[in-house]
Amino acid sequence: MRFALAAGACLLAIVATVPGAQNQVSAQDRQSAKSVREHLRSRENARSSMNENFRSRMNENVVTIMAGSPSGTDLAIVQDIAAVLDEGDDLRVLPMVGKGPAQNVKDVLFLRGVDMGITQANVLKHFARTGELGPIVNQIAYVAKLFNEEMHVLVRSDVKDIHELAGKPVNFGLPGSGTEITSRLVFEALGINVLEKHLNEPDAIQKLRSGEIAASIVVTGKPAPVLADLKDTNGLKLLPVPYAKQLEDSYYPGTLTHDDYPALVAKGQTVDTVSVCAVLVSFNWTDNGSRYQKLSKFVDRFFNKFGELMKSPRHPKWQEVNFAATLENWNRAPQAQQWIDHAADVADSSTRERFDTFLAQAKAGNAARVSDADRADLFRAFLEWSKNQNKN
Repeated sequence: MRFALAAGACLLAIVATVPGAQNQVSAQDRQSAKSVREHLRSRENARSSMNENFRSRMNENVVTIMAGSPSGTDLAIVQDIAAVLDEGDDLRVLPMVGKGPAQNVKDVLFLRGVDMGITQANVLKHFARTGELGPIVNQIAYVAKLFNEEMHVLVRSDVKDIHELAGKPVNFGLPGSGTEITSRLVFEALGINVLEKHLNEPDAIQKLRSGEIAASIVVTGKPAPVLADLKDTNGLKLLPVPYAKQLEDSYYPGTLTHDDYPALVAKGQTVDTVSVCAVLVSFNWTDNGSRYQKLSKFVDRFFNKFGELMKSPRHPKWQEVNFAATLENWNRAPQAQQWIDHAADVADSSTRERFDTFLAQAKAGNAARVSDADRADLFRAFLEWSKNQNKN
């Protein structure tokens, strides 16, 4: 044993005294360490490249839609779109909870990562008129007109006419919301000056019960969850809103029924009101870049799968949608216009003949006076009408 230890010590001493031996061992170690580092770097680069490809693919195939608040119809509509259009890694629609139609326009214009949003036609018109967001007529494009959103005016049972609210505190919804803008425009058009309050819906209903406010307004597609799910409606009712002539340019007549609100509208009765058109909008991309391509993929899937959105269990508001309808004075997204033009072009000749007959009868023989643009719009609407007739 002592001999072995002594021999080992001698060998170490010899190695230590041999010129260049330590340098040779050190060089081998350095080469080995370098190889290890290069291998690890190669693996890290491969992993990074794989992650980057995955990240790129996900972002190329995900479109975002800014909806309204959780209590509104818009979010349910966007969730329907997400469910029907989902194609895994090929296309994913991501609903986003927003603050309402007015803020959604701002988000589509200025917020990174927002591809589309749901707003209201009168809100677009308001911003175009005020110019507060710049030249939005050229910056915003609509993908499709959607459904109508009704104005709900909740009051105590003793209020008989909307003009009785003059001079009283009325909740117009949260600041900047579509409800605020629509309420203000409608009341101004009707010549009714009120004391505006800006409360969330639960607080407004509580203050309405206590008499602190005279009315609370909700503008959303019926049935509005906050009203349909109201547990105690004793002493409350929905007040009619007259469809006055001064409202005809921006609004549509609407009706609230017992089926919509069993606890607020008596069976067999209806409450007349006004409504605004909800619109799916995007930024007006025209450069054929990645955002444009994403929107193209969405439009193709959305229009081709539109029939699925009209089936149960999707929201009943889909039954009102005619995606070929036009929004006056606004540009349709180029991708949507191309899809609709193509759909019209492939229609067979017999359909066009039936349309010409329909148009001639509708215009009492003056079909030739219809402009080319009007004729194209009418034909697209006719195609949609024919499709629905065939389903029935």
